Amino acid sequence: MKTDIEIAQEAVMLPIREVAQQLGIEEEDLEFYGKYKAKISNEYCKSVEDRPDGKLILVTAINPTPAGEGKTTTSVGLGQAFGKMGKKAVIALREPSLGPCFGIKGGAAGGGYAQVVPMEDLNLHFTGDFHAITSANNLLAALLDNHIQQGNALNIDTRQIVWKRCMDMNDRVLRNVVVGLGSKMDGFVREDHFVITVASEIMAILCLANDMEDLKERLGNIIVAYNYDGEPVTAAQLNAVGAMAALLKDAIKPNLIQTLEHTPALVHGGPFANIAHGCNSVKATKTALKMADYVITEAGFGADLGAEKFFDIKCRKADLKPDAVVLVATIRALKYNGGVAKSDLSEPNLEALKRGIVNLEKHIENLQQFGVPVVVTLNSFVTDSEEENAYVKKFCEDRNCDFALSEVWEKGGEGGIALAEKVLETLENKKSDFTMLYPDEMPLADKIETIATKIYGADGVTYTPAAKKALAKITDMGYGNLPVCMAKTQYSFFFFLTKLGRPTGFKINIREVYLNAGAGFVVAVTGAIMTMPGLPKKPAADNIDVDADGVITGLF
Repeated sequence: MKTDIEIAQEAVMLPIREVAQQLGIEEEDLEFYGKYKAKISNEYCKSVEDRPDGKLILVTAINPTPAGEGKTTTSVGLGQAFGKMGKKAVIALREPSLGPCFGIKGGAAGGGYAQVVPMEDLNLHFTGDFHAITSANNLLAALLDNHIQQGNALNIDTRQIVWKRCMDMNDRVLRNVVVGLGSKMDGFVREDHFVITVASEIMAILCLANDMEDLKERLGNIIVAYNYDGEPVTAAQLNAVGAMAALLKDAIKPNLIQTLEHTPALVHGGPFANIAHGCNSVKATKTALKMADYVITEAGFGADLGAEKFFDIKCRKADLKPDAVVLVATIRALKYNGGVAKSDLSEPNLEALKRGIVNLEKHIENLQQFGVPVVVTLNSFVTDSEEENAYVKKFCEDRNCDFALSEVWEKGGEGGIALAEKVLETLENKKSDFTMLYPDEMPLADKIETIATKIYGADGVTYTPAAKKALAKITDMGYGNLPVCMAKTQYSFFFFLTKLGRPTGFKINIREVYLNAGAGFVVAVTGAIMTMPGLPKKPAADNIDVDADGVITGLF
Protein backbone atom coordinates (compact mmCIF):
# COMPACT_ATOMS: atom_id res chain seq x y z
CA MET A 1 0.00 0.00 0.00
CA LYS A 2 1.39 3.39 -0.98
CA THR A 3 1.92 6.05 1.65
CA ASP A 4 0.32 9.48 1.38
CA ILE A 5 3.59 11.09 0.36
CA GLU A 6 4.22 8.46 -2.34
CA ILE A 7 0.75 9.09 -3.79
CA ALA A 8 1.33 12.85 -3.69
CA GLN A 9 4.79 12.60 -5.30
CA GLU A 10 3.36 10.56 -8.19
CA ALA A 11 0.68 13.17 -8.90
CA VAL A 12 0.76 15.10 -12.16
CA MET A 13 0.01 18.66 -11.11
CA LEU A 14 -1.28 21.40 -13.36
CA PRO A 15 0.61 24.69 -13.43
CA ILE A 16 -1.16 26.85 -10.85
CA ARG A 17 -2.08 29.43 -13.52
CA GLU A 18 -4.26 26.76 -15.17
CA VAL A 19 -5.96 25.96 -11.86
CA ALA A 20 -6.62 29.68 -11.41
CA GLN A 21 -8.14 29.90 -14.88
CA GLN A 22 -10.88 27.48 -13.75
CA LEU A 23 -12.00 30.27 -11.41
CA GLY A 24 -11.53 33.11 -13.87
CA ILE A 25 -8.42 34.42 -12.10
CA GLU A 26 -5.99 36.02 -14.53
CA GLU A 27 -2.23 35.61 -14.26
CA GLU A 28 -1.81 39.25 -13.28
CA ASP A 29 -3.81 38.55 -10.09
CA LEU A 30 -1.41 35.79 -8.99
CA GLU A 31 1.86 36.06 -7.11
CA PHE A 32 3.76 32.88 -7.91
CA TYR A 33 5.72 30.76 -5.45
CA GLY A 34 7.13 28.35 -8.01
CA LYS A 35 5.01 26.44 -10.53
CA TYR A 36 2.35 25.03 -8.24
CA LYS A 37 1.70 27.61 -5.53
CA ALA A 38 0.49 31.19 -5.74
CA LYS A 39 -0.96 33.93 -3.62
CA ILE A 40 -4.08 35.73 -4.79
CA SER A 41 -3.66 39.50 -4.90
CA ASN A 42 -5.50 41.85 -2.58
CA GLU A 43 -6.80 43.64 -5.67
CA TYR A 44 -8.50 40.48 -6.93
CA CYS A 45 -10.04 39.73 -3.53
CA LYS A 46 -11.49 43.24 -3.47
CA SER A 47 -12.72 43.08 -7.07
CA VAL A 48 -15.05 40.13 -6.42
CA GLU A 49 -16.67 41.49 -3.26
CA ASP A 50 -19.95 42.40 -5.01
CA ARG A 51 -20.51 38.94 -6.48
CA PRO A 52 -23.18 36.69 -4.92
CA ASP A 53 -22.00 34.06 -2.45
CA GLY A 54 -21.92 30.35 -3.18
CA LYS A 55 -23.08 27.72 -0.70
CA LEU A 56 -20.90 27.30 2.41
CA ILE A 57 -20.41 23.72 3.64
CA LEU A 58 -18.59 23.07 6.91
CA VAL A 59 -16.85 19.73 7.46
CA THR A 60 -16.36 18.69 11.07
CA ALA A 61 -15.98 15.41 12.97
CA ILE A 62 -16.45 13.44 16.13
CA ASN A 63 -13.70 13.66 18.77
CA PRO A 64 -10.40 12.45 17.30
CA THR A 65 -9.15 9.00 18.28
CA PRO A 66 -6.01 6.97 17.49
CA ALA A 67 -8.20 5.15 14.94
CA GLY A 68 -8.40 8.28 12.78
CA GLU A 69 -11.43 10.08 11.34
CA GLY A 70 -10.29 11.70 8.09
CA LYS A 71 -11.88 15.15 8.27
CA THR A 72 -9.46 16.87 5.88
CA THR A 73 -9.46 13.82 3.61
CA THR A 74 -13.25 14.06 3.46
CA SER A 75 -13.14 17.81 2.76
CA VAL A 76 -10.74 17.31 -0.13
CA GLY A 77 -12.58 14.26 -1.47
CA LEU A 78 -15.92 16.09 -1.35
CA GLY A 79 -14.45 18.95 -3.36
CA GLN A 80 -13.04 16.50 -5.89
CA ALA A 81 -16.43 14.77 -6.12
CA PHE A 82 -18.15 18.08 -6.90
CA GLY A 83 -15.57 18.58 -9.65
CA LYS A 84 -16.30 15.17 -11.15
CA MET A 85 -20.00 16.07 -11.16
CA GLY A 86 -19.31 19.27 -13.12
CA LYS A 87 -19.92 21.57 -10.15
CA LYS A 88 -17.82 24.66 -9.55
CA ALA A 89 -16.29 24.07 -6.12
CA VAL A 90 -13.42 25.43 -4.06
CA ILE A 91 -11.92 23.93 -0.92
CA ALA A 92 -10.88 26.32 1.89
CA LEU A 93 -8.47 24.76 4.40
CA ARG A 94 -5.93 25.69 7.07
CA GLU A 95 -2.18 25.51 6.69
CA PRO A 96 -0.38 22.85 8.77
CA SER A 97 1.87 23.70 11.71
CA LEU A 98 5.41 22.33 11.77
CA GLY A 99 4.91 21.24 15.39
CA PRO A 100 2.47 18.39 14.66
CA CYS A 101 4.30 17.52 11.41
CA PHE A 102 7.43 16.65 13.37
CA GLY A 103 5.49 15.53 16.44
CA ILE A 104 2.65 13.05 16.40
CA LYS A 105 -0.51 14.33 14.70
CA GLY A 106 0.77 14.70 11.15
CA GLY A 107 0.01 17.30 8.54
CA ALA A 108 -3.15 18.78 7.08
CA ALA A 109 -3.10 17.84 3.39
CA GLY A 110 -5.66 15.03 3.50
CA GLY A 111 -4.74 11.46 2.70
CA GLY A 112 -4.78 8.67 0.13
CA TYR A 113 -6.30 9.87 -3.13
CA ALA A 114 -7.96 12.88 -1.53
CA GLN A 115 -5.05 15.26 -0.94
CA VAL A 116 -4.02 18.80 -1.72
CA VAL A 117 -0.65 19.16 -3.41
CA PRO A 118 2.26 19.90 -3.40
CA MET A 119 1.97 17.99 -0.13
CA GLU A 120 5.57 18.34 1.06
CA ASP A 121 5.60 22.11 0.47
CA LEU A 122 2.29 22.57 2.26
CA ASN A 123 3.38 20.59 5.31
CA LEU A 124 6.75 22.30 5.59
CA HIS A 125 7.49 25.98 4.81
CA PHE A 126 4.77 26.54 2.16
CA THR A 127 4.66 30.27 1.30
CA GLY A 128 6.21 31.47 4.56
CA ASP A 129 3.01 32.69 6.22
CA PHE A 130 3.80 31.07 9.57
CA HIS A 131 7.33 32.46 9.55
CA ALA A 132 5.92 35.94 8.98
CA ILE A 133 3.49 35.51 11.88
CA THR A 134 6.29 34.23 14.12
CA SER A 135 8.47 37.20 13.19
CA ALA A 136 5.69 39.73 13.82
CA ASN A 137 4.90 38.13 17.18
CA ASN A 138 8.52 38.18 18.30
CA LEU A 139 9.12 41.70 16.98
CA LEU A 140 6.38 42.87 19.33
CA ALA A 141 8.03 40.98 22.19
CA ALA A 142 11.40 42.57 21.39
CA LEU A 143 9.90 46.06 21.20
CA LEU A 144 8.18 45.51 24.52
CA ASP A 145 11.35 44.48 26.33
CA ASN A 146 13.32 47.23 24.63
CA HIS A 147 10.79 49.81 25.81
CA ILE A 148 11.31 48.65 29.39
CA GLN A 149 15.10 48.70 28.94
CA GLN A 150 15.09 52.22 27.45
CA GLY A 151 13.37 53.90 30.40
CA ASN A 152 9.87 52.37 30.51
CA ALA A 153 7.97 55.58 29.68
CA LEU A 154 4.66 53.68 29.75
CA ASN A 155 5.31 52.51 33.36
CA ILE A 156 4.85 48.85 32.40
CA ASP A 157 4.66 46.56 35.40
CA THR A 158 7.10 43.77 34.56
CA ARG A 159 5.07 41.43 36.77
CA GLN A 160 2.07 41.98 34.50
CA ILE A 161 3.53 41.32 31.05
CA VAL A 162 1.09 39.07 29.16
CA TRP A 163 2.61 38.99 25.67
CA LYS A 164 4.52 35.75 24.94
CA ARG A 165 7.12 34.85 22.38
CA CYS A 166 6.37 32.05 19.90
CA MET A 167 7.86 29.52 17.52
CA ASP A 168 6.21 26.99 15.20
CA MET A 169 7.60 23.88 16.84
CA ASN A 170 6.73 21.60 19.74
CA ASP A 171 9.33 22.53 22.37
CA ARG A 172 8.19 21.98 25.95
CA VAL A 173 11.32 23.45 27.59
CA LEU A 174 10.33 26.90 26.29
CA ARG A 175 6.98 26.96 28.09
CA ASN A 176 8.49 28.75 31.09
CA VAL A 177 11.84 30.54 30.73
CA VAL A 178 13.82 33.36 32.32
CA VAL A 179 15.04 36.17 30.07
CA GLY A 180 17.38 39.10 30.62
CA LEU A 181 20.14 37.21 32.43
CA GLY A 182 23.63 38.65 32.17
CA SER A 183 24.67 42.30 32.46
CA LYS A 184 22.46 45.36 32.85
CA MET A 185 22.62 45.89 29.09
CA ASP A 186 21.05 42.45 28.46
CA GLY A 187 17.59 43.48 29.58
CA PHE A 188 15.40 43.26 32.65
CA VAL A 189 15.40 39.83 34.31
CA ARG A 190 11.90 38.35 34.29
CA GLU A 191 9.97 35.16 33.70
CA ASP A 192 8.81 34.72 30.10
CA HIS A 193 6.91 32.09 28.10
CA PHE A 194 6.66 30.68 24.59
CA VAL A 195 3.56 29.48 22.75
CA ILE A 196 3.43 27.61 19.46
CA THR A 197 2.88 29.99 16.54
CA VAL A 198 -0.61 28.66 15.82
CA ALA A 199 -1.60 29.75 19.37
CA SER A 200 -0.29 33.30 18.87
CA GLU A 201 -2.92 36.02 18.90
CA ILE A 202 -1.40 37.28 15.66
CA MET A 203 -2.37 33.99 13.98
CA ALA A 204 -5.94 34.50 15.19
CA ILE A 205 -5.89 38.13 14.05
CA LEU A 206 -4.59 37.25 10.56
CA CYS A 207 -7.36 34.68 10.19
CA LEU A 208 -10.14 37.03 11.32
CA ALA A 209 -9.01 40.19 9.49
CA ASN A 210 -10.89 41.28 6.38
CA ASP A 211 -8.11 43.41 4.90
CA MET A 212 -4.94 45.30 5.78
CA GLU A 213 -6.82 48.15 7.43
CA ASP A 214 -8.71 45.72 9.65
CA LEU A 215 -5.48 43.80 10.35
CA LYS A 216 -3.67 46.95 11.52
CA GLU A 217 -6.53 48.00 13.77
CA ARG A 218 -6.58 44.56 15.39
CA LEU A 219 -2.80 44.52 15.81
CA GLY A 220 -2.98 47.87 17.54
CA ASN A 221 -5.56 46.55 20.01
CA ILE A 222 -3.30 43.73 21.26
CA ILE A 223 -2.77 44.05 25.00
CA VAL A 224 0.87 43.28 25.78
CA ALA A 225 1.03 44.21 29.47
CA TYR A 226 -0.49 46.33 32.23
CA ASN A 227 1.04 49.41 33.86
CA TYR A 228 1.47 50.05 37.57
CA ASP A 229 -2.06 51.46 37.72
CA GLY A 230 -3.48 48.24 36.28
CA GLU A 231 -4.31 49.84 32.92
CA PRO A 232 -3.71 47.92 29.66
CA VAL A 233 -0.72 48.72 27.45
CA THR A 234 -1.27 47.99 23.76
CA ALA A 235 0.86 47.31 20.69
CA ALA A 236 -0.28 50.67 19.31
CA GLN A 237 1.21 52.44 22.34
CA LEU A 238 4.53 50.71 21.60
CA ASN A 239 4.37 52.00 17.98
CA ALA A 240 4.66 48.39 16.81
CA VAL A 241 1.73 48.22 14.38
CA GLY A 242 3.36 49.48 11.20
CA ALA A 243 6.38 47.21 11.43
CA MET A 244 4.29 44.15 12.28
CA ALA A 245 1.94 44.89 9.39
CA ALA A 246 4.92 45.19 7.04
CA LEU A 247 5.99 41.69 8.03
CA LEU A 248 2.45 40.41 7.38
CA LYS A 249 1.74 42.21 4.08
CA ASP A 250 2.12 39.05 2.00
CA ALA A 251 0.94 36.61 4.66
CA ILE A 252 -2.56 38.16 4.59
CA LYS A 253 -3.04 37.09 0.94
CA PRO A 254 -4.76 33.69 0.45
CA ASN A 255 -2.73 30.82 -1.01
CA LEU A 256 -3.98 28.87 -4.04
CA ILE A 257 -3.00 25.25 -4.67
CA GLN A 258 -4.84 22.18 -6.07
CA THR A 259 -6.04 18.72 -5.19
CA LEU A 260 -4.80 15.52 -6.82
CA GLU A 261 -7.69 15.98 -9.26
CA HIS A 262 -6.95 19.69 -9.85
CA THR A 263 -9.83 21.09 -7.79
CA PRO A 264 -8.81 24.59 -6.62
CA ALA A 265 -7.96 24.90 -2.91
CA LEU A 266 -7.38 28.05 -0.88
CA VAL A 267 -5.16 27.12 2.06
CA HIS A 268 -4.58 30.00 4.43
CA GLY A 269 -3.94 30.41 8.16
CA GLY A 270 -3.84 27.69 10.75
CA PRO A 271 -4.93 28.36 14.35
CA PHE A 272 -5.35 25.21 16.46
CA ALA A 273 -8.92 24.46 17.51
CA ASN A 274 -8.01 23.17 20.97
CA ILE A 275 -6.25 26.41 21.98
CA ALA A 276 -7.51 28.93 19.40
CA HIS A 277 -10.51 29.23 17.07
CA GLY A 278 -9.35 26.54 14.62
CA CYS A 279 -10.54 27.94 11.27
CA ASN A 280 -8.87 29.07 8.06
CA SER A 281 -8.83 32.78 7.26
CA VAL A 282 -11.97 34.85 6.83
CA LYS A 283 -10.37 36.41 3.75
CA ALA A 284 -9.86 33.03 2.06
CA THR A 285 -13.37 31.83 2.90
CA LYS A 286 -15.05 35.03 1.73
CA THR A 287 -13.01 35.08 -1.48
CA ALA A 288 -13.82 31.43 -2.16
CA LEU A 289 -17.54 32.14 -1.73
CA LYS A 290 -17.31 34.73 -4.51
CA MET A 291 -15.42 32.40 -6.87
CA ALA A 292 -17.45 29.19 -6.67
CA ASP A 293 -20.94 27.79 -6.31
CA TYR A 294 -19.86 25.50 -3.47
CA VAL A 295 -17.20 26.13 -0.84
CA ILE A 296 -16.07 23.29 1.42
CA THR A 297 -14.26 24.40 4.54
CA GLU A 298 -13.35 22.64 7.77
CA ALA A 299 -12.84 23.47 11.42
CA GLY A 300 -10.22 21.75 13.53
CA PHE A 301 -10.63 18.66 15.74
CA GLY A 302 -14.11 17.56 16.83
CA ALA A 303 -17.34 19.54 16.48
CA ASP A 304 -17.24 20.39 20.20
CA LEU A 305 -14.21 22.60 19.48
CA GLY A 306 -13.78 23.56 15.83
CA ALA A 307 -17.41 23.67 14.76
CA GLU A 308 -18.58 25.55 17.86
CA LYS A 309 -15.83 28.15 17.34
CA PHE A 310 -16.55 28.33 13.61
CA PHE A 311 -20.17 29.20 14.40
CA ASP A 312 -19.74 31.35 17.50
CA ILE A 313 -16.50 33.17 16.63
CA LYS A 314 -15.75 33.08 12.89
CA CYS A 315 -19.34 33.34 11.62
CA ARG A 316 -20.13 35.99 14.23
CA LYS A 317 -17.10 38.11 13.30
CA ALA A 318 -17.35 37.65 9.53
CA ASP A 319 -21.14 37.55 9.12
CA LEU A 320 -20.99 34.10 7.52
CA LYS A 321 -24.06 31.88 7.26
CA PRO A 322 -23.27 28.19 6.64
CA ASP A 323 -25.72 26.18 4.53
CA ALA A 324 -24.87 22.63 5.63
CA VAL A 325 -22.56 20.65 7.90
CA VAL A 326 -20.85 17.35 7.09
CA LEU A 327 -20.06 15.39 10.25
CA VAL A 328 -17.31 12.79 9.75
CA ALA A 329 -17.02 9.57 11.73
CA THR A 330 -15.61 6.09 11.27
CA ILE A 331 -16.84 2.72 12.45
CA ARG A 332 -13.41 2.17 13.97
CA ALA A 333 -13.48 5.40 15.98
CA LEU A 334 -17.00 4.72 17.25
CA LYS A 335 -15.95 1.26 18.42
CA TYR A 336 -12.94 2.84 20.12
CA ASN A 337 -15.36 5.10 21.97
CA GLY A 338 -17.20 1.92 22.89
CA GLY A 339 -14.17 0.53 24.71
CA VAL A 340 -12.45 -1.56 22.02
CA ALA A 341 -8.64 -1.55 22.02
CA LYS A 342 -6.97 -0.05 18.94
CA SER A 343 -5.53 -3.44 17.99
CA ASP A 344 -9.01 -4.99 17.83
CA LEU A 345 -10.87 -2.31 15.88
CA SER A 346 -10.82 -4.28 12.61
CA GLU A 347 -13.03 -6.99 14.10
CA PRO A 348 -16.81 -6.58 13.68
CA ASN A 349 -18.33 -5.63 17.03
CA LEU A 350 -21.87 -4.28 16.86
CA GLU A 351 -22.25 -4.09 20.65
CA ALA A 352 -19.17 -1.88 21.00
CA LEU A 353 -20.46 0.26 18.14
CA LYS A 354 -23.77 0.70 19.98
CA ARG A 355 -21.90 1.78 23.11
CA GLY A 356 -19.59 4.19 21.30
CA ILE A 357 -22.11 5.78 18.97
CA VAL A 358 -23.24 8.03 21.83
CA ASN A 359 -20.25 10.23 20.94
CA LEU A 360 -21.66 10.74 17.45
CA GLU A 361 -25.12 11.28 18.92
CA LYS A 362 -23.92 14.15 21.11
CA HIS A 363 -22.17 15.83 18.16
CA ILE A 364 -25.35 15.56 16.09
CA GLU A 365 -27.38 17.14 18.89
CA ASN A 366 -24.80 19.91 19.28
CA LEU A 367 -24.76 20.81 15.59
CA GLN A 368 -28.54 20.81 15.36
CA GLN A 369 -28.65 23.52 18.03
CA PHE A 370 -27.16 25.90 15.43
CA GLY A 371 -30.01 25.31 12.98
CA VAL A 372 -27.82 24.05 10.12
CA PRO A 373 -28.76 20.79 8.29
CA VAL A 374 -26.39 17.91 9.12
CA VAL A 375 -25.10 15.18 6.82
CA VAL A 376 -23.25 12.36 8.58
CA THR A 377 -20.64 10.50 6.58
CA LEU A 378 -18.70 7.38 7.48
CA ASN A 379 -15.15 7.45 6.20
CA SER A 380 -15.16 3.86 4.97
CA PHE A 381 -12.64 1.14 5.83
CA VAL A 382 -12.54 -2.31 4.19
CA THR A 383 -12.92 -3.89 7.65
CA ASP A 384 -16.32 -2.23 8.24
CA SER A 385 -19.20 -4.70 8.08
CA GLU A 386 -22.46 -4.07 6.24
CA GLU A 387 -24.33 -4.63 9.50
CA GLU A 388 -22.28 -1.91 11.23
CA ASN A 389 -22.77 0.56 8.37
CA ALA A 390 -26.52 -0.13 8.29
CA TYR A 391 -26.79 0.45 12.04
CA VAL A 392 -25.09 3.87 11.81
CA LYS A 393 -27.18 4.85 8.77
CA LYS A 394 -30.46 4.15 10.56
CA PHE A 395 -29.18 5.79 13.76
CA CYS A 396 -28.49 9.03 11.85
CA GLU A 397 -31.68 9.03 9.81
CA ASP A 398 -33.71 8.51 12.99
CA ARG A 399 -32.18 11.80 14.18
CA ASN A 400 -33.12 13.75 11.06
CA CYS A 401 -29.63 13.58 9.54
CA ASP A 402 -28.88 12.62 5.97
CA PHE A 403 -26.25 9.89 5.65
CA ALA A 404 -23.69 8.72 3.09
CA LEU A 405 -20.65 6.49 2.95
CA SER A 406 -17.40 8.07 1.81
CA GLU A 407 -14.62 6.18 0.03
CA VAL A 408 -12.49 9.17 -0.94
CA TRP A 409 -9.25 7.90 0.67
CA GLU A 410 -9.26 4.90 -1.66
CA LYS A 411 -11.04 6.28 -4.75
CA GLY A 412 -10.61 10.05 -4.65
CA GLY A 413 -13.45 12.12 -6.05
CA GLU A 414 -15.23 9.06 -7.45
CA GLY A 415 -15.47 7.70 -3.91
CA GLY A 416 -17.13 10.93 -2.72
CA ILE A 417 -19.94 11.17 -5.26
CA ALA A 418 -22.49 9.50 -2.97
CA LEU A 419 -21.63 12.03 -0.27
CA ALA A 420 -21.69 14.95 -2.72
CA GLU A 421 -25.12 13.89 -3.99
CA LYS A 422 -26.43 13.71 -0.42
CA VAL A 423 -25.01 17.16 0.36
CA LEU A 424 -26.64 18.60 -2.77
CA GLU A 425 -29.93 16.96 -1.84
CA THR A 426 -29.68 18.47 1.65
CA LEU A 427 -28.89 21.94 0.28
CA GLU A 428 -31.88 21.76 -2.05
CA ASN A 429 -34.42 20.37 0.42
CA LYS A 430 -33.43 21.58 3.88
CA LYS A 431 -33.21 25.25 4.75
CA SER A 432 -30.44 26.48 7.03
CA ASP A 433 -31.78 28.58 9.91
CA PHE A 434 -28.34 29.35 11.30
CA THR A 435 -28.24 30.80 14.78
CA MET A 436 -25.39 31.21 17.26
CA LEU A 437 -25.32 29.56 20.65
CA TYR A 438 -25.39 32.79 22.65
CA PRO A 439 -25.90 36.55 22.09
CA ASP A 440 -23.13 39.15 22.39
CA GLU A 441 -24.70 40.76 25.42
CA MET A 442 -24.70 37.58 27.52
CA PRO A 443 -22.17 37.90 30.41
CA LEU A 444 -18.87 36.06 29.86
CA ALA A 445 -19.46 33.61 32.72
CA ASP A 446 -22.84 32.71 31.23
CA LYS A 447 -21.27 32.21 27.80
CA ILE A 448 -18.74 29.81 29.30
CA GLU A 449 -21.49 27.93 31.14
CA THR A 450 -23.62 27.78 27.99
CA ILE A 451 -20.80 26.15 26.02
CA ALA A 452 -19.96 23.80 28.91
CA THR A 453 -23.53 22.62 29.44
CA LYS A 454 -25.00 22.74 25.93
CA ILE A 455 -21.93 21.53 23.97
CA TYR A 456 -19.85 19.46 26.39
CA GLY A 457 -22.77 18.10 28.43
CA ALA A 458 -21.32 19.31 31.74
CA ASP A 459 -23.44 19.98 34.82
CA GLY A 460 -21.78 23.37 35.34
CA VAL A 461 -18.50 25.26 35.63
CA THR A 462 -15.93 25.78 38.38
CA TYR A 463 -13.16 28.39 38.43
CA THR A 464 -9.77 28.75 40.02
CA PRO A 465 -9.50 32.00 42.03
CA ALA A 466 -7.16 33.45 39.38
CA ALA A 467 -9.59 32.65 36.57
CA LYS A 468 -12.51 34.18 38.44
CA LYS A 469 -10.51 37.35 39.12
CA ALA A 470 -9.43 37.62 35.47
CA LEU A 471 -13.00 37.18 34.26
CA ALA A 472 -14.18 40.02 36.49
CA LYS A 473 -11.35 42.30 35.32
CA ILE A 474 -12.01 41.62 31.62
CA THR A 475 -15.67 42.43 32.15
CA ASP A 476 -14.83 45.63 34.05
CA MET A 477 -12.53 46.67 31.18
CA GLY A 478 -15.53 46.61 28.82
CA TYR A 479 -14.87 43.37 26.94
CA GLY A 480 -17.83 41.40 28.29
CA ASN A 481 -19.56 41.41 24.91
CA LEU A 482 -16.84 39.32 23.21
CA PRO A 483 -17.31 35.65 22.30
CA VAL A 484 -15.49 32.95 24.28
CA CYS A 485 -12.80 30.68 22.85
CA MET A 486 -12.57 27.55 25.00
CA ALA A 487 -9.14 25.89 25.26
CA LYS A 488 -9.84 22.21 25.94
CA THR A 489 -8.55 18.76 25.10
CA GLN A 490 -9.72 17.61 21.69
CA TYR A 491 -10.04 13.97 22.71
CA SER A 492 -13.12 14.18 24.89
CA PHE A 493 -16.12 16.33 25.78
CA PHE A 494 -14.56 16.27 29.26
CA PHE A 495 -11.68 18.66 30.01
CA PHE A 496 -9.25 15.75 30.41
CA LEU A 497 -8.79 13.08 27.77
CA THR A 498 -9.69 10.18 30.06
CA LYS A 499 -13.42 9.95 29.32
CA LEU A 500 -14.53 8.68 25.92
CA GLY A 501 -18.04 8.34 24.57
CA ARG A 502 -20.52 10.79 26.06
CA PRO A 503 -19.46 11.56 29.65
CA THR A 504 -22.01 12.86 32.14
CA GLY A 505 -22.02 14.00 35.75
CA PHE A 506 -19.05 16.37 35.57
CA LYS A 507 -18.23 20.05 35.78
CA ILE A 508 -15.78 21.91 33.55
CA ASN A 509 -12.95 23.55 35.47
CA ILE A 510 -11.60 26.87 34.17
CA ARG A 511 -8.03 27.36 35.39
CA GLU A 512 -7.14 30.50 33.43
CA VAL A 513 -8.91 33.26 31.51
CA TYR A 514 -7.19 35.81 29.30
CA LEU A 515 -8.14 38.45 26.76
CA ASN A 516 -7.24 38.51 23.08
CA ALA A 517 -8.42 42.06 22.46
CA GLY A 518 -6.96 42.21 18.95
CA ALA A 519 -8.54 38.96 17.79
CA GLY A 520 -11.73 39.91 19.58
CA PHE A 521 -12.37 36.98 21.90
CA VAL A 522 -11.77 35.85 25.47
CA VAL A 523 -9.89 32.58 26.01
CA ALA A 524 -11.02 30.25 28.82
CA VAL A 525 -8.44 27.54 29.54
CA THR A 526 -9.66 24.20 30.90
CA GLY A 527 -7.78 21.34 32.51
CA ALA A 528 -4.11 20.94 31.66
CA ILE A 529 -4.26 22.11 28.03
CA MET A 530 -0.91 23.53 26.85
CA THR A 531 -0.33 26.41 24.43
CA MET A 532 3.16 25.02 23.75
CA PRO A 533 2.94 21.27 23.00
CA GLY A 534 5.79 18.81 23.55
CA LEU A 535 7.18 16.08 21.35
CA PRO A 536 6.23 12.42 21.98
CA LYS A 537 8.73 9.71 22.94
CA LYS A 538 9.09 8.78 19.28
CA PRO A 539 8.44 11.91 17.22
CA ALA A 540 7.49 11.77 13.55
CA ALA A 541 10.75 13.65 12.85
CA ASP A 542 12.60 10.36 13.44
CA ASN A 543 11.26 9.02 10.12
CA ILE A 544 11.68 12.09 7.90
CA ASP A 545 14.63 12.35 5.51
CA VAL A 546 15.63 13.85 2.17
CA ASP A 547 17.89 12.22 -0.44
CA ALA A 548 20.59 13.70 -2.66
CA ASP A 549 17.99 14.61 -5.29
CA GLY A 550 15.87 16.52 -2.79
CA VAL A 551 13.13 13.86 -2.54
CA ILE A 552 11.56 13.86 0.93
CA THR A 553 10.59 10.56 2.55
CA GLY A 554 8.78 9.61 5.75
CA LEU A 555 6.44 12.63 5.75
CA PHE A 556 3.31 10.51 6.39
